[in-house]
Amino acid sequence: MAKTGSDGRPSTHPGGLPGDLADGGTDGAVIERAGRVARPHQRLGHLVPRRPEGITANQWNSASRGVFDFVVSDPGGRVAPFAVEFVDPDTRTAQSQRGERMKLAVCEAVGLELVRIESPTLRPGPRARRIVEYLIDACAFHAVTGDPADPDDLAPAAPLNYRDIVGRLPDGRSGHVNDLGAVAKTAAVDAYVNRELVDPILRSLHLDWKDGPAEGWAWLHVRPGEYLFERVRIWQHRFSSGIEPGRLAEDLATMTVGERLRLRELVALPLRARDRLAAELDVLRRRRDELTNPYAFDHVSFE
Repeated sequence: MAKTGSDGRPSTHPGGLPGDLADGGTDGAVIERAGRVARPHQRLGHLVPRRPEGITANQWNSASRGVFDFVVSDPGGRVAPFAVEFVDPDTRTAQSQRGERMKLAVCEAVGLELVRIESPTLRPGPRARRIVEYLIDACAFHAVTGDPADPDDLAPAAPLNYRDIVGRLPDGRSGHVNDLGAVAKTAAVDAYVNRELVDPILRSLHLDWKDGPAEGWAWLHVRPGEYLFERVRIWQHRFSSGIEPGRLAEDLATMTVGERLRLRELVALPLRARDRLAAELDVLRRRRDELTNPYAFDHVSFE
C-alpha cells in the first residue's frame, strides 16, 4: 500500500493545500448564474449605508467594517439577497467572533439572509465560488418548486430539492447528480484499488444542534488506525436553499475529503488517530440531548 503521512509520504509540502482550497482570497470576478449575481468581497457598510434602527452605534461601527465573502442578489430586486461567509474555526479569535455577532445583528435588523460555512479547509477561492454557484442553483430550483405541503402528494419521481434530482452519473450509473460528495466517493474507491487505502468507503454523518449549527463529518480510513477526517458546520440565518443544512454540511465535508485525497501527491494528508476520533464521538453521545437527530450516529464506530 502506498505510504502517506510522516513516514515516507510522497508530499513535498508539509502542510496546507495548494490551488483552490488554499486560496486566501477571491479572484474578484462576479458570478452571473440563474438570474442571480454574486459579488465577492462585499463590505457590509456598502450594502447597508445607514445604521439600522435597533442597532447601537458601537454595533454599527464594528459591523459596518465587516466583509462578506460573497453577496448574491437579483438584479431586478425581486428576490431577497443573501450573503455567504467562509470561516476557519481554528483561527477565530474573541475579536473576530465579536465581529461576527455584530454583523449578524445588522443582518437580522435589515432582513439580510446569511449562510456561514465553518471549515478549517474551505477558503474563499475557486472552490468556494463553486459552492456559491451550487447554492444559487439550489435556491433557483427551490423558488420554482417551493415547499410541498404534503410530500406524499408528489409524483414518486419528483425531487423534493435540488440535492434529490436523479440523473446519469459520469460512470454511467443512475444517482443523485447534485451530490457534492459523489466524486469524492468514486475517488476513494479508485485509491483503494491502487492499494492506497485500508477501506474504500468514504463514510459520513450529519448532526443538527437545537441551538447551534448543522454539522457534517466525513472520514476515510487511510491506513490502520489513521483517518482522513473533515468537519463542516453551517449556520443559516433566514436563509434556505431547500436542502436540509445538515445534509449540505455532510456533503461539503465529504467533498472536502475528496479534495484532500485528490491532492495527496502534493500535500501531506492530515491524518487523525482512531483514539482521537473515538473520543470526539463519545462527546457527541454525551450531548445527544442537544441534538434534534440524536440517533443519527448510533451506528458509527471507529473500531
